[in-house]
Amino acid sequence: MTFESNIRPIQWSGDHVKLIDQTVIPYEYKTVDIKTWKEMAEAIRDMIVRGAPAIGVSGAFGVALGAREFLDSKNREEFLQRLELMAQYLKSTRPTAVNLMWAVDKQVNLAKSVDGSISEIARQLEENALKMLEDDIEINKRIGEHGAEIIPQGATVLTHCNAGALATAGYGTALGVIRSAYAGDNSIKVFADETRPRQQGARLTAWELVNDGIPTTLITDGMCGYFMKRGMIDVVVVGGDRIALNGDTANKIGTYTVALAANAHHIPFYVAAPYSSIDTSIETGENIPIEERSHEEVTHINGKSVCPEGINIINPAFDVTPAEYITGIITETGIYIPSELKQAVLSSV
Repeated sequence: MTFESNIRPIQWSGDHVKLIDQTVIPYEYKTVDIKTWKEMAEAIRDMIVRGAPAIGVSGAFGVALGAREFLDSKNREEFLQRLELMAQYLKSTRPTAVNLMWAVDKQVNLAKSVDGSISEIARQLEENALKMLEDDIEINKRIGEHGAEIIPQGATVLTHCNAGALATAGYGTALGVIRSAYAGDNSIKVFADETRPRQQGARLTAWELVNDGIPTTLITDGMCGYFMKRGMIDVVVVGGDRIALNGDTANKIGTYTVALAANAHHIPFYVAAPYSSIDTSIETGENIPIEERSHEEVTHINGKSVCPEGINIINPAFDVTPAEYITGIITETGIYIPSELKQAVLSSV
């Protein structure tokens, strides 16, 4: 069963993209009009749009917007050169989530394959971005349906960061699992980590689930072990920004800590992500680049400093959970234990 969510963080308006501004939720709900590829790059970098599947789809629209801007190219060769340079910049905005690279590369490869005029290439890039948008919602619903099978009746599910409708084209990966499970069993409850330093759990996941009417308890990042020991958490479901072939998974910083606590308390720990989050070019998580973000995300809350000046700051946006701590990886085609993932993925390519 699926649970209908009306949240659509990315919408195409014919000649521009409308994005929900996720930097101001829950204080305000507003959309931002993105009319150029540079505006899209800034929106991805500044996390107006965020979440691996969402920035993938947004990157695809960024290429489509760029193609419209490059219609004045002298010839096909110049057009494709400009497109490739733009694509490299788009991919550099968020280096960890592989969906962005995947989507942008698919657009560039499509542009190279089109046997037609520059305007025809631009038209097909727009159509393909729209298809990625629609496909992502359906993919997430299938992830939700598969994942619902592993949620026990009446369970309390812990999730970390935001892998919901806001992080995708509109349904969610980890929250898609929760939504689908709740559609069949409304006794299910959720614990949501606040997810420092940007508080996506507190601001975004809590906002989504409260709006959906799914019972949710917000906890700080350091509390999960306490509740696990007390038997108050039955299963963990998180998203994944990049998954290596052996199942090692990069997700929002703090995920590894949750996985260690779950392992210590014998609690199943699942990753929910589309196939596009699996990087077939890397064998292990050691090869996943980790984005380092602004120190101010750590030093300030709501614009006010919470620490003394001069303190050293390190702010990795992601960590890598080793496959040995992951019970299963929930995709649109089914659930795989990490040791099965490589064979399953490569056989489908």
